Amino acid sequence: MSKPFDTALRDFLSGRIWLRMHTPFVREMIDEHIEAGHIKTIKGIVTNKGMVNQTSHFCNRCENKDPSRFTTFHCAKCEGPCTYCRQCLKMGRVSSCTELIVWNGDPIEFATEHAMSWQGKLTPAQQQAADDLTISTEKRKPHLIYAVCGSGKTEMLFEPIHKALTEGKRICIAAPRVDVILELEPRLKQAFPLTSIEALYGGAELTGEAAQLILATTHQLYRFRHAFDVIFVDEADAFPYTADETLRKAVRKAAKRNAPIHFVTATPTDQLINEIRRTGTVTTINRRYHGHPLPLPRFISLWNYEKQIRKGRLPKKLNNWTMERLEKREPFLIFFHNIGLMEMAEPLFKKLDERIRSVHAAHPERKKHVQALRNEELPGLLTTTILERGITIPNIQVAVVGAEQKIFDKGALIQIGGRVGRAVKFPDGEFVLFHNGITYAMDEAKREIEKLNRGGVRV
Repeated sequence: MSKPFDTALRDFLSGRIWLRMHTPFVREMIDEHIEAGHIKTIKGIVTNKGMVNQTSHFCNRCENKDPSRFTTFHCAKCEGPCTYCRQCLKMGRVSSCTELIVWNGDPIEFATEHAMSWQGKLTPAQQQAADDLTISTEKRKPHLIYAVCGSGKTEMLFEPIHKALTEGKRICIAAPRVDVILELEPRLKQAFPLTSIEALYGGAELTGEAAQLILATTHQLYRFRHAFDVIFVDEADAFPYTADETLRKAVRKAAKRNAPIHFVTATPTDQLINEIRRTGTVTTINRRYHGHPLPLPRFISLWNYEKQIRKGRLPKKLNNWTMERLEKREPFLIFFHNIGLMEMAEPLFKKLDERIRSVHAAHPERKKHVQALRNEELPGLLTTTILERGITIPNIQVAVVGAEQKIFDKGALIQIGGRVGRAVKFPDGEFVLFHNGITYAMDEAKREIEKLNRGGVRV
């Protein structure tokens, strides 16, 4: 007979890889469970010496092996040279003398009784995508849902998720951006009212329960290991996921052996499309659920806009566009390429309406301001590309200041324009690119939107 274990500890650690000294449980309890074999310890950093006495390091949490992302120092704890990983440092330092722990005892048996309260009706294209995704999950093959912004991608996931839940499977929906997770959380909790759901992102409070459906930023998956029976990666082409191999490794590490990893995005890279075509299935949807075309961008020159803003003047065309939104009481987002320039512009916009605010990735009140815009308490927000995805607000109007800047590549511009016209009652709207010269990216984004509106997709 196996020794008894604490179910709260099992629920917390199940599927996770955690710092031994940083759990919300007393040290004695952890030690007892290690001794009983319920918890397994893993060395934080593995160091090997290769040819010509070269040293290589490997982080067992984030699977980083880039030599430039490790630092060696004299450690007071182990009283010798010690190496730590800078790649996942924000999750708590993992070093040579760190021990990581994983649950090694009896696994959790997840519930099979789940209600799906969403009563909407999928379009034929959406239903086909949902069916295709269910089949891929059953076959344990990767799947890409390549669907235009506003096509109802989240609703397409409900049926495949519900089926997997009723089979007792544990599911993760991961996304590179916090705002996507914040947008998804209330929708998934409403759709699955009886299911244990947890949202994980920087600053979120841990519940300690073993949630069967987890919504997480891809960074949070550094802390998981062989946890999920199926993973959906939303907005798979977004930064930093596409630029960081350790995040892609984290997703693979979080999946159980042979568990399918699916992708959902409106702007997949050619590399992702080709990869999924080789190993799985791609479903394409080039029309929004309400049947209306995607709004096309309007190019409006805004010469020397930076110089004018730095001198304390809002360019006339930008001023007039904003005033028109305020007069019509249309909510708006104005995107900037640079935080400093945006913050210089904010007091100039406040002269038009003192309620206008700005947000960026590190803004302490970002979540509050976005919710206030949803609640119609703010008329509009100035923002960086942090809000190019994962935000749905009826009748939102969008402008980009400095659309010629490199950060606004084709994918970013398509995603930004995808905020507009998503609601049935407001299927159109303003998508304006204020520029200091038209770029290839601007032209390519417009051509791709026109192609999608004609029914064409990339092959």
